[in-house]
Amino acid sequence: MSVSALSLTRALGSVSGPLQVVSLLSLVLLLLKAVQFYLRRQWLLKVFHRFPSPPSHWLCGHSLKENELQELLKRVEKFPCAYPRWMWGDNVYLIVYDPDYMKVVLGRSDPKPNDVCRFLAPWIGTGLLLLEGETWFQHRRMLTPAFHHDILKPYLGLMADSVRGMLDKWEEFVSQDSSLEILGDISLMTLDTIMKCAFSHQGSVRNDRNSQSYIQAIKNLNSMLFSRLRNVFYQNDLIYRLTREGHWNHQACQLAHQYTDAVIKERKAHLQKEGELEKVRRRRHLDFLDILLFARMENGSSLSDEDLRAEVDTFMFGGHDTTASGISWILYALASHPEHQQRCREEIQSLLGDGASITWDHLDQMPYTTMCIKEAMRLYPPVPAISRELSKPITFPDGRSLPAGIKVALSIYGLHHNPKVWPNPEWPMPTQIRTGSETISHFIFPPGRRNCIGKRFAMNELKVAVALTLLRFELSPDPSRVPCLIPEIILKPKNGIHLHLKSLT
Repeated sequence: MSVSALSLTRALGSVSGPLQVVSLLSLVLLLLKAVQFYLRRQWLLKVFHRFPSPPSHWLCGHSLKENELQELLKRVEKFPCAYPRWMWGDNVYLIVYDPDYMKVVLGRSDPKPNDVCRFLAPWIGTGLLLLEGETWFQHRRMLTPAFHHDILKPYLGLMADSVRGMLDKWEEFVSQDSSLEILGDISLMTLDTIMKCAFSHQGSVRNDRNSQSYIQAIKNLNSMLFSRLRNVFYQNDLIYRLTREGHWNHQACQLAHQYTDAVIKERKAHLQKEGELEKVRRRRHLDFLDILLFARMENGSSLSDEDLRAEVDTFMFGGHDTTASGISWILYALASHPEHQQRCREEIQSLLGDGASITWDHLDQMPYTTMCIKEAMRLYPPVPAISRELSKPITFPDGRSLPAGIKVALSIYGLHHNPKVWPNPEWPMPTQIRTGSETISHFIFPPGRRNCIGKRFAMNELKVAVALTLLRFELSPDPSRVPCLIPEIILKPKNGIHLHLKSLT
């Protein structure tokens, strides 16, 4: 027994030495990290000393409020041009809501923050939204012909068919004495439109279960990305994958990729039919997916399957989700202000009659409706913020400056509700778009080198959807279900957008 005890004591003694070394090294590493954190935070405090902000906790940053956008508007009024928002520890963004500040940032070519790109890439790949430098320029130049006006003109009929299909469904609902949640139906309609216009899909996706699952996956990915950006414990990829939300995120990405892979596979199979390939090649203009399939980069190589899917994922998301948000909020704004709704309806009736046909020329002949659309998008911008990471120092018009490496969030929502820019910003006045600052009007679709490639396509779809809807229905809000805004990647309602519909036919 004494021999065994002695052996155990020696074993413990031989282990204690390495353990002590490991413990000591861990303590030193922890102290170094603490010193590094302290020095960086002190440097950041010095960097932002000319930008006042609300009090924040040194570790937890600015606490998140339940109604975050209302808190933002309070800060827009209190702090001129911009303020630093501390997420946690040494993670801070400069929140910008002044047009002159924004013009300086958007006039440069700063990249998106690394964390945003890293979190988005598993979902949409490295497509046009996330590419930088020369590769971005090559892809942008390659895809620009897909939005030529000769390509967009025939899309109007396809857009109108998708909208009418949705409105026919709403006619069946009108007899029920309750409000209708419109965002879900509008999302299916915009997905149906983008599938027909950009991806040459035959038939409708409105009743397709895979399409409904895809829309739910995109909704979940939006929410989870927003959640991850706000959670200090989700920043590490390995740790995030081990969490329940990380598992859900992976499943949603897989579902979204399966949907876009099926779209690509279907189009490739169609092109392999006898005579189809040459028929497409003879076209003067190709649609979005055909441009990708026929693409040759400047070095002579085709797009890889990974690059092809990244562009399809990017445009599938951007082409249906942002537009669905925009249309839904526009209809809500018009429902909330019946005097503007009626004036738009009268303008559309005088132009389209019963709406049996809508043409390219009609789109430029509805000035009041266009102003109301833009005003609604000012009140409810589909993309509430975009971000950049400064690649070099920047100096703003008032003389304040920031060094390279600082993250900047351009708050489109804050800009659009800034009382120093818009007198009485919460009151919808379409004349503000017409007589207000031309600069601000442009910020409905943020300008700059990386402006929205599909903005003309989107605006056409907004006009078609609004015009045909107002000809068929009178809209009014449900006072018991006022939408609660959530500033995710896309401006979404927490509880949906519910409207009462009255048929006019």
